Amino acid sequence: MEKIYKSKEPLPRVRDPSKPMQVICPGFPRCGTESLQVALIKLGYDYTYHGWDIIFEEPNYSQAWSRLARKKWFGTPDGDSNITAADFDQVLGHSIAVTDAAASVFAAELIAAYPDAKVVLNGRKDLDAWHRSVVKNLVETAYENWVIYIATRLAGPAFWSWTVFENYLWRGLFRDDNVARGIRSNGKWIYKEHYNMIRGLVPKDNLLEWTVEDGWEPLCKLLGKEIPDEEFPKVNDTAAFAAKEGAWHKRNSAALLTNMSVFVSVVAVGVAAIGSYRRSGRVFEHTTHAVNILKGSIGR
Repeated sequence: MEKIYKSKEPLPRVRDPSKPMQVICPGFPRCGTESLQVALIKLGYDYTYHGWDIIFEEPNYSQAWSRLARKKWFGTPDGDSNITAADFDQVLGHSIAVTDAAASVFAAELIAAYPDAKVVLNGRKDLDAWHRSVVKNLVETAYENWVIYIATRLAGPAFWSWTVFENYLWRGLFRDDNVARGIRSNGKWIYKEHYNMIRGLVPKDNLLEWTVEDGWEPLCKLLGKEIPDEEFPKVNDTAAFAAKEGAWHKRNSAALLTNMSVFVSVVAVGVAAIGSYRRSGRVFEHTTHAVNILKGSIGR
């Protein structure tokens, strides 16, 4: 499928040397990641990259993120799994802070690549509440949604936004080829293991363990920023997550409808070819025509 939907990619991003990576937030999704993104941008960390960007940004770098994840989990033919700042800059070169999926999946590599960056380890006070949230919003809303699954098989952009998470990011992070099962069965212990890993990697004076309830004060203290005279942002609740899902459907609907019509047409031609074969034996001509239609239309 990846070969079928492979498309022209945007040029790699280039980092401005005067704008190094400054903040890494390697906590898991559903741990205030989008609230933290909004807060960091308000504090001047523009741009702060979020997991939603992997799906929605234009031009889109999903194929590049997939390659980075393959390198992390599987290495290269010569055994190299090291990911450098130069590698990350190709997708994060416009950002000076990063949170959510990119930061959690590549936490150790990002911390090594950008050793001068401050690390905000965003988490949840209640592990069970986090697990319920991630099961509801990632598993039940996304991975067990047959409409989304079909869309990812029939529309190129949808395929890549699904593949980078399903095949590479979450599958590796949650240690299971079945992401839904991995989150349900492994989520809690992997959460604990991940957070302990970060504590072991980062010097205490460069690390803040933080939750949304902590608000501005500890965050601003670590970063040396003035506390804004406004409430700490709280976004991406369940309703907001559903709205993002709706935006994803809207974005991919045109390509999905086009390719569904092509699929139906190809099936119809195939059925006609079988009927024609029974009458005249000219199945090769008809099936070749069907294949040509498919080649000309798939991947849009």
